[in-house]
Amino acid sequence: MRLRPWHMAAFIAVLTLLAGWVTLPGELLDINGYKSRHPVRQGLDLQGGLQVLLEARPPAGQDVDSATLDGTRDTIERRVNGLGVSEPLIQTRGDNQIIVELPGIANPEDAVRLLQQTALLEIIDPMGQFLPDGTVVTTSLGGPASLLAEATPGLASPVAASPIATPVASPGASPIANLPAPAAGPVFTTIISGADLVDAFLTRDPNGQFVVSFELTSEAADIFGAYTSSHIGSPMSIVVDKQVISSPRIDGAISREGVITGMGDAEEARNLAIQLKAGSLAVPLAVVQSRTVGPTLGQDSIDKSMIAGIVGLGMVALFMVLYYRVPGILSVVALLIYTILTFALFKIIPVTLTLAGIAGFILSIGMAVDANVLIFARLKEELRGGRTLSSAIEAGFDHAWPSIRDSNISTMITSAILYWFGQYTGATIITGFALTLFVGVAVSMFTAITVTRTFLRLLVGAGMARHRWWFGVERGELRAAMGAD
Repeated sequence: MRLRPWHMAAFIAVLTLLAGWVTLPGELLDINGYKSRHPVRQGLDLQGGLQVLLEARPPAGQDVDSATLDGTRDTIERRVNGLGVSEPLIQTRGDNQIIVELPGIANPEDAVRLLQQTALLEIIDPMGQFLPDGTVVTTSLGGPASLLAEATPGLASPVAASPIATPVASPGASPIANLPAPAAGPVFTTIISGADLVDAFLTRDPNGQFVVSFELTSEAADIFGAYTSSHIGSPMSIVVDKQVISSPRIDGAISREGVITGMGDAEEARNLAIQLKAGSLAVPLAVVQSRTVGPTLGQDSIDKSMIAGIVGLGMVALFMVLYYRVPGILSVVALLIYTILTFALFKIIPVTLTLAGIAGFILSIGMAVDANVLIFARLKEELRGGRTLSSAIEAGFDHAWPSIRDSNISTMITSAILYWFGQYTGATIITGFALTLFVGVAVSMFTAITVTRTFLRLLVGAGMARHRWWFGVERGELRAAMGAD
């Protein structure tokens, strides 16, 4: 059973009010923090930030497969999430590249240095002794501090590791002061590595100093506990990226939890925690391209886009009102509802708005107007043929619907293909355009068919604007059409 026009109008009104509440800026009428959890997400080209193109450069004789590249992307994503960047974008491109976009990043240079760290954590036996179970894993401390720095000539050197500190590895352990770092060349036994970590986080010790606490897996805890219990009084070294950052003495058995101290400040400790949690990169990465977008350029783009959108909408609205009269006025109201609904969906989904995304949104407005043009043109033809207003409205929508449906579905299919292509190639401009166009066209089908039709039914049912002139049909056109029949 078809809903009565007043029932449908009430539904549209409630839906519009809810969408309008979502789109209201700031924290105005924010209920349970919902709006603060769904802000307008601006892309890199609008709010400024950093875009880095990383390329995998494995050692000679090794290949980078898709699984390795995906794992490297996940590692970078965990590391970027630790920076607290809103709406970062990390995706693969081709078979050996990763694109990292960090909107609103405050320190681009620090972010690049953090991305290039391999963050290989090792707790080693500097004496080269065997593990209790006889397992021996060797590593040389004479290698480079960062494989990426070696693969990227001219790039700023990675963040240097802290000098040898004198922290406690866990409660009960006391440090050996000024233990020198092992010289380049000798081979040492790795007790545990970064793969054995469950978590690492920034905290403070009882003295108020910033430290990095870490937790091991149960298997690693057994190995580490067995080692430390049999080496009480011996030193061990905590190594990150082949750099000794601390060398405590083992004063008691250490099992699942440990602490790295000696951090210079909170930022240094925070970066180390991020690196440890992220783990080591699967392959060395080189920075192929780094681009910084300033917020001034982004704001200028927003201002110009707003002016272009307002001018375009104004011209379209003027044409619709002058040519179609009352239906044109109703279509303008429907377009305003369409804009509110679409923008609310952008915040809820959420959609990261870019300049290309705004272009897709404006294009979808044109698609919505196009649907109204098809409907109103058919409506005028039905009125010229002598139909009553009520029957002409229904016939106009029914006959125009197949054309609207086919054209909009074709556009949505094209948008889906563009989105997939943008995801595959890493072209964020294409994905932003395709996503906003898809959402906009989907909403335009609802507003053009449901909202505009409901308004016209209400208008005719209330006995308003019954003269055909209000629908763009002149008296002479009606007579000519009746004479031709």
